[in-house]
Amino acid sequence: MSTSSPEAVKKLLENMQTDLRSLSMECKKKFPPVKEAAESGIVKIKTIAARNTDILADPTELLNSLKENSSEVVQPFLMGCGTKEPKITQLCLAAIQRLMSHEVVSEAAAGNIINMLWQLMENGLEELKLLQTVLVLLTTNTVVHDEVLSKAIVLCFRLHFTKDNITNNTAAATVRQVVTVVFERMVAEDERFKGMAEEPPPVQGNSNRRSVSTLRPSAKDAYMLFQDLCQLVNADAPYWLVGMTEMTRTFGLELLESVLNDFPGVFLQHQEFSFLLKERVCPLVIKLFSPNIKFRQGSSGGSAASPAPVEKPYFPICMRLLRVVSVLIKHFYSLLVTECEIFLSLLVKFLDGEKPQWLRAVAVESVHRLCVQPHLLRSFCQSYDMKQHSTKVFRDIVNALGSFIQSLFIVPSAGNPASVNAVAGGSGSAAQTAVQGGQGVAGVGGGLTTQAAFEYRGTWIPLMTVSVQGSAKATYLEMLDKVEPPSIPEGYAMSVAFSALLDLVRGITSMIERELSLEEEAAAAEAATREGLEAPASEESPPEPLAHQVWEEMVNACWCGLLAALSLLLDASTDESATESILKAELTMASLCGRLSLVTPRDAFITAICKASLPPHYALTVLSSNATTLSNKINARLSELVCLPSTMDIRHFFNKTTGTLSSAAASYSIQGQNVQIISPSSESHQQVVAVGQPLTVQHQGTVVLTAKNIQCMRTLLNLAHCHGAVLGTSWQLVLATLQHLVWILGLKPGVGGVLKPGRAVEGPSTVLTTAVMTDLPVISNILSRLFESSQYLDDVSLHHLINALCSLSMEAMEMAYGNNKEPSLFAVAKLLETGLVNMDRIEILWRPLTAHLLEVCQHPNARMREWGAEAVTSLIKAGLSYKHEPPLSQNQRLQLLLLNPLKELSNVLHADIRQKQLECVLQILQSQGDSLGPGWPLVLNVIGAIRNDQGESLIRTAFQCLQLVVTDFLPTMPCTCLQIVVEVAGSFGLQNQELNISLTSIGLLWNISDYFFQRGEAITDELEREEALLEKQAQEKGEPLNRPFHPAPPFDCLWLCLYAKLGELCVDPRPAVRKSAGQTLFSTIAAHGTLLQQPTWHIVVWKVLFHLLDCVRKSSTTADKEKIESGGGNILIHHSRDTAEKQWAETWVLTLAGVARIFNTRRYLLQQLGDFFKAWEVLLDHIQSAALSKNNEVSLAALKSFQEILQIVTPVKDADKSDALAAMGVPPVLVDPLGGATTAAGPGRPLLRSDSLAERLAQRYMNSAQAQLPPPPAPGEELDDSALWWSAWNTWYRTGTECTRPPPPGADKPSFIPSQPFLTALVQIFPALYQHVKGGFSMEDLRKLGVILHGAVSVPISSDASPFILPSYTEAVLTSLQEAVLTALDVLQKAICVGPETLQVMYPAIFEQLLLFVEFSCKPPQYGKLETKHVANAKYNQIQLFAPAEWVALNYVPFAERSLEVVVDLYHKTACHKAVINEKVLQNIIKTLRMPLGLKYACPAESTWKLAVSSLLKVLSIGLPVARQHASSGKFDTMWPELAGAFEDFLFTKSTPPDNLSIQEFQKNEAIDVEVVQLISTEILPFANFIPKEFVGQIMAMLNKGSIHSQSSSFTEAEIDVRMREEFSKVCFETLLQFSFSNKATTPQEGYISRMALSVLLQRAQDVLRRYVEDERLSGRCPLPSAQRMKLDCHLLRQQVTEIIFVLKAVSTLMDSLKKTQPENVDSNTWAQVIALYPTLVECITCSSSEVSSALKEALGPFKDFMQPPVSKVQNGES
Repeated sequence: MSTSSPEAVKKLLENMQTDLRSLSMECKKKFPPVKEAAESGIVKIKTIAARNTDILADPTELLNSLKENSSEVVQPFLMGCGTKEPKITQLCLAAIQRLMSHEVVSEAAAGNIINMLWQLMENGLEELKLLQTVLVLLTTNTVVHDEVLSKAIVLCFRLHFTKDNITNNTAAATVRQVVTVVFERMVAEDERFKGMAEEPPPVQGNSNRRSVSTLRPSAKDAYMLFQDLCQLVNADAPYWLVGMTEMTRTFGLELLESVLNDFPGVFLQHQEFSFLLKERVCPLVIKLFSPNIKFRQGSSGGSAASPAPVEKPYFPICMRLLRVVSVLIKHFYSLLVTECEIFLSLLVKFLDGEKPQWLRAVAVESVHRLCVQPHLLRSFCQSYDMKQHSTKVFRDIVNALGSFIQSLFIVPSAGNPASVNAVAGGSGSAAQTAVQGGQGVAGVGGGLTTQAAFEYRGTWIPLMTVSVQGSAKATYLEMLDKVEPPSIPEGYAMSVAFSALLDLVRGITSMIERELSLEEEAAAAEAATREGLEAPASEESPPEPLAHQVWEEMVNACWCGLLAALSLLLDASTDESATESILKAELTMASLCGRLSLVTPRDAFITAICKASLPPHYALTVLSSNATTLSNKINARLSELVCLPSTMDIRHFFNKTTGTLSSAAASYSIQGQNVQIISPSSESHQQVVAVGQPLTVQHQGTVVLTAKNIQCMRTLLNLAHCHGAVLGTSWQLVLATLQHLVWILGLKPGVGGVLKPGRAVEGPSTVLTTAVMTDLPVISNILSRLFESSQYLDDVSLHHLINALCSLSMEAMEMAYGNNKEPSLFAVAKLLETGLVNMDRIEILWRPLTAHLLEVCQHPNARMREWGAEAVTSLIKAGLSYKHEPPLSQNQRLQLLLLNPLKELSNVLHADIRQKQLECVLQILQSQGDSLGPGWPLVLNVIGAIRNDQGESLIRTAFQCLQLVVTDFLPTMPCTCLQIVVEVAGSFGLQNQELNISLTSIGLLWNISDYFFQRGEAITDELEREEALLEKQAQEKGEPLNRPFHPAPPFDCLWLCLYAKLGELCVDPRPAVRKSAGQTLFSTIAAHGTLLQQPTWHIVVWKVLFHLLDCVRKSSTTADKEKIESGGGNILIHHSRDTAEKQWAETWVLTLAGVARIFNTRRYLLQQLGDFFKAWEVLLDHIQSAALSKNNEVSLAALKSFQEILQIVTPVKDADKSDALAAMGVPPVLVDPLGGATTAAGPGRPLLRSDSLAERLAQRYMNSAQAQLPPPPAPGEELDDSALWWSAWNTWYRTGTECTRPPPPGADKPSFIPSQPFLTALVQIFPALYQHVKGGFSMEDLRKLGVILHGAVSVPISSDASPFILPSYTEAVLTSLQEAVLTALDVLQKAICVGPETLQVMYPAIFEQLLLFVEFSCKPPQYGKLETKHVANAKYNQIQLFAPAEWVALNYVPFAERSLEVVVDLYHKTACHKAVINEKVLQNIIKTLRMPLGLKYACPAESTWKLAVSSLLKVLSIGLPVARQHASSGKFDTMWPELAGAFEDFLFTKSTPPDNLSIQEFQKNEAIDVEVVQLISTEILPFANFIPKEFVGQIMAMLNKGSIHSQSSSFTEAEIDVRMREEFSKVCFETLLQFSFSNKATTPQEGYISRMALSVLLQRAQDVLRRYVEDERLSGRCPLPSAQRMKLDCHLLRQQVTEIIFVLKAVSTLMDSLKKTQPENVDSNTWAQVIALYPTLVECITCSSSEVSSALKEALGPFKDFMQPPVSKVQNGES
């Protein structure tokens, strides 16, 4: 309820009346005048009330009335006070106060009241009530002015100095309130007049004093009051406060301070007041400060509490002065620039170590007050530091704080007594003593206390909480009641200074950062406006241009001092939260410097944090070098500091922090988990949390990390994480430090570059306490987040980060050179992490990032490069799988950029890197294979960049990639890459590390060819589009199109590349690869060759096939003949492949066969190419050179290929040819020796399909191709192939001639003798070849053939091969070669047989050839001068294969015999042919047979002569009639002597029968002889008149010889087994007799022969008989001496008996013949001889043999006819 409401007014009237009545009652007895006055007062009030009846309507009017009459109303109460009666006085004062509170006191009344109060005061009455009344009077209204006011104020002052304490204090409070009221009135007055009157101009700092009369009333009061306060403090008399009796300076200063602090506006708005400030207050303050300035610690005794100024600091005044100064600086800095400079300088001086501790404490509190006002600090900087020739006040404040802190750590000298009293801001050696075991002076127990404290070099200073962050709550500046200097607790000053430092940093940084942010927002808004609408520049004023300069100056001014102080505190701090605060301060400063681009300070702060993170004296180059430059700069700055204590140079400290100090290494001992380190710089006991290895080149033992190091590390991480954008080049420092810390803690990189706790690889493993173990994952996480946050950095900052990491990595690389120590992988891992999180802008950092990582990949240290590769490959994979905008498929440039490092990795020689690269490729293929597009060439080249020195596993991985490509990705890649796929697959075939891969890659080439085949049309379309594009580009550049196999169509070029690559593989050094490649090449050409355009075939033949043949031939002929022991591993090599030469032979075989097959199957196509004949010649040349190769396998295969190309048939004659061959009996094996090779169209390929595709493809090239090709042959027109076949015949002849030519006589040992299978195949070719050339086959050709056939069968075989070729010796079997030779001749003779007449002249030549072969039976052919061992020669003593001769001549007997059979057979057919007759074939046959017939038993084989004789008989049975028929022509004249000779040689052979011949065998042989004689008797002798006489005579002589054939007269042992041919002799004899005594004898010559024969016969009989008789006689007389003799005798007897029997039989036969013959035909001598036998016969009668007896009986029988004498001629008279 307000005092003016109707109720309140009504109440007031009632209360006043009540008060007056009470007064009247009290004074009724003692003070009647008072009573009357009270009563009249009641009347007065009632009157007023009556006048203003309408209270409720308008109470103010009533109040005004009261106020006008207030003097009268108050009068009774004043009189009551005058009574000095306590009760009455109290009543009156209460009533007066009530009036005052309702503001119904006029000015006059107020004056009266004051006077009355003054009297009471002088009387010492109701002092407290007085004060209360004054206060109510002054606070409720403004009626008291000027002298009245001053009197009221003086009254309060006087009450302040009474003896009563309560009164004093109440009065002091009242004075303070009154002073405040005075100024509040002035403020209110100014407010009332605001805008009404003209405002005075703003105060100028140097304005003169203006007249007080210009001030309004309240202002004037205030002015007078303030002026007098200054007078009083200065101990001068007041002008206005008249009546003051005493005053204290302390109270005066407090009042001044409160006015200045509470009403700054008054002084700033009114020049009069500002004048007072400058002219009165400031000089006063400076004057009062003087004792403090001059005083030095210890120069004077104790201080007395005296108001008089003394020459010694007086705590109450000094403290109040500092408070005043704080206020002045805070509020009036702008007015008092110069004065403030002085104050601030004084303040800085008070921090000096020589000042009393309490003074330093309050000074530091004052400084703290400044430090929490950043805007004020900025003003200092602007006003002083930025002005020339001005004190650098701001810098000095900071530096003073710093040096103050440092000074606290200095132990005062022991001799100074003050030092003990004043253990104030700092501390003595308390901690030192405590450590040594005693109780310190300060009573603090040792350094292991949990209390927060700083400790440095034995000085221990506790830390206390002095104020809330950001507010400077002082302790000693508030001790207004203390007179004596307080005792400052230990650590207090340090704590305040510490807070001041932190607040200073916090204030400055937050202020500048706030303004910076506003500026940035404005700039951003402006930019947005500019972009949005191109409006004219806005009217708004741009940010103050000087702001930046101010900020920079502030930082530049303070950073050195701050850094020195903070670093020292950080070093000394033993409390985690204090450390945290210091680190935060350093961090914010670093960040601010970074934002302001102040590189040196930024780096200095960062270096300090880095240093603190690392163990003491840790040698870290980047910090040391950085620190050296920094310390130079800092020293330069610090030298300007004014108040450094002489005992300690700040530079010393900074040097320590930057690592340029050296001292003994930290010693430590582990006690449980707690490790104490006495650091050389401070003896603070820090808990060791980790022991690890330093990251250095040289081994340095171990280093330790304390909890503080870890804390600093976290700050460093925080700095990098939150302020990365401003770090710039100092990323280097930060990352270098982190790298070392990570190393010491043993964090190792894991997947994606994240660091995980891992074991150290070498040296003693890292020792970590449980505390840090739990921290490690957190640190690891923060580290990762730090690099993750790089995605928020701008491009420039990101580059700084990358550069720093790269340079760190370079250092790590250098360190890892030349030793096997585990390298630091921090930088590489973090490069990876940074790359991974910045994928959205990967382009800007890709090149520097990957360029460096590629360098890392080449590092000799395996772990280093492994991580380099891990990083590169992870980045590439991430880059490819990242969802870029636009996607990679539309941004080829980016895709290639991402893949490029993958390609670059191919240049690295280390296998492990290539392994990583290839694993990466494999993963890329598996995840992104479908979308590689233009990246395919690059990926394929990476897969294909294999080298033989890279090892198996690498090649295997690369090959896996290739297999994946071929199986899964051929359809998705651009067709232009298919050629690269072929190249790459080829390169895997050519690598020599892993044979299986080479072979499998050849399989891949087959799969690729299959793909080409299936997708032919699509590939063609795409390739042609690409080709058109390339041609266009080439034309624009004016260059020819550069493409392999140009101008073949692009699709064909693809095939040609495939063939060329397979061709390369066909000449690989490894046989298995060659074989596989060869098979694949020919299968591919066979299966898919139809797809090629005709002109392309030209390239296939000449560039692929013939080129391949040339290479293979060259390699084969130069291959090594050294034996290969094993095929790698434990594989044994077959003897047929145990030299390189033999292995190449196989390749040659395969290649030649393949080419021949292609010529066979693609003949029509090839024949249209124009140079087919030339190609044919080249092929034949290859066949010939292969056939003449010294390798049996090659030569044989060459012939097979030859056979194959002879199967080519001309289309028209197709059916006839094969029939003709069949008709001639050519065995089918000759037609197709390779067994179906002609249909090799690839594995299960339907040829139909390929042709249809080929036709479709051919449509494209029709027009161009037709121009180049000859017209196709018309149907039915036979291609003229004769030239081809005669070329083939010449090749065959040359081959045959070369290979069957015997070695020259001079050669010791033939270099090479062709094998039997080869010669067989060679000869087997002839029948097929003959079919093609028979039309023009001449005698000359036949002669050539004969030479080759003869040569072929003459070739011996090597002794070690003979068991495989020769038949067993008992069988008479032909070798296949001999079969083939005979077949060849057979084909020929059959062809002649069915051929025209002209051909038949060749018969004799064939006979001649066959007869040559017949001779081999007895006279094997010679192969040059080669010494051979003849099989047949050894027949009886079994051949010995190990005999000296290396070569074995074949057993020619069966061959000769078969040839003989052929001769007989052929002669049977052709005996009557003119040519056969004319060329004396029969004579030649007989002549040839003479040899075996003559040798008879001496023949190599028994069968030979038997066959010879049977053949002779057959031939003669056919030939003799022909001979007789042509007897007159004389063509057979020369034959007869030859025949006679043959009979002679055979029947009377010079050879003896073998010893082991049985009787039966002998009789068989004899029977053959008999057959011959019978032939003579039936076929020759009966036709004697057609036969030359000489021949007949020779026959008769022979028969005679046969008939008288007997043994010689002497028996020798050697002749024991000789048998007599009884039957033969008999037949001869009979024949002889038949023809001798036959009536047909027509010529005397014949008769003479008969007579001579008879005579010889009879004479021999006589001899035999006589000898027998003689022997009989002898044997009876002489018994044999021994069994042996007896045995021999038996033998001889047996022979003799046989002979005698034979003679006796001959005699009886003769007798029979003579009886049958006409008597006139018998000579008389004959008879005489016959009769002369008789006595001898009779003598034989005594013989003991019954056989002889019976024969004798038969012989004697016929003699009965001689028992009557014959009729004599004379007697009968007849002649």
